[in-house]
Formats: sequence, C-alpha cells, structure tokens
Amino acid sequence: MSAKPKLALSVQYADASLKDTVTRALLRRWVQAALFAPAELTLRFVDAEEGRTLNRDYRGKDYATNVLTFAYTEDQDSEVTQADIIFCTEVLVREAAEQRKTVIEHTAHLVVHGVLHAQGYDHEDDEEATEMETIETELLATLGFADPYAQR
Repeated sequence: MSAKPKLALSVQYADASLKDTVTRALLRRWVQAALFAPAELTLRFVDAEEGRTLNRDYRGKDYATNVLTFAYTEDQDSEVTQADIIFCTEVLVREAAEQRKTVIEHTAHLVVHGVLHAQGYDHEDDEEATEMETIETELLATLGFADPYAQR
C-alpha cells in the first residue's frame, strides 16, 4: 500500500450549519482520498451571500455556486498543491435534496471535485469532463459512495 501524500488541512465554518454533520475527520478522509501529491488546503463553508460575492468577484457570475476552488499552484512547478476550496452550504443542501442524496454524499462528492480542481483537473470540454467524472466516481467508490452522476 502506498503512503498517503502529506496534507496540511485547515477547515473553516463561516457558516456553521453543517459543522456537526460534516466533521473535520470526514473532510480529512475525503480530501486524502483525492490527493495525488502533498497539499496545503483550506476548506471553507460559507453562506449564500459570501458564496455569491466570491463567485461574482472572481468568476463574473452573480450567484452562489456549490463549490469554488482557488488553486494557487496548479500551473507552477510546485511539489505542494495549495488551494482554498469554498463550499456554499445553502446551495450544497438544496442540491442534495434535489438530487435525492444525503448531505454527506453530496459534500463528499464536492470535496473530491474541489480537490481534483486544486490539482489541475478541469471539465471545460467533453474529454476533460469525462476524465474528471471517471476519477471522481472511482474515488467516491473507494469511500463507499455511489456514482454521483448516476440518475436516482
């Protein structure tokens, strides 16, 4: 069994509504499963107002989205992945209900998704999307979660 990549993880609950459900221990487990190299990551749970502000200011999209990844080293020759990954709790909870998933299932998926983005994965075209979705599905299966892209 190969060694897990080194991880420095900070978790911030600016919106604490999921703090008792989505624990630091779960987050660390999910992040570690999606890491292919050492990383320094901050995961931050925010309300819709902060989520919307960040999405508007950095992506030009004036709405709160489920997850935003600010990757600081994906295009550099750094041996350590550095990123801030922001989760909007209101969007996350709403989407989980709409998709008939638990908050835990959906959060695990978004964490894996965000960590892959931090490492340079993207889904801008069909080929990239297929690759990223395949990796997400495989990683989530190792964590005991169903295919997040399967229709329920």
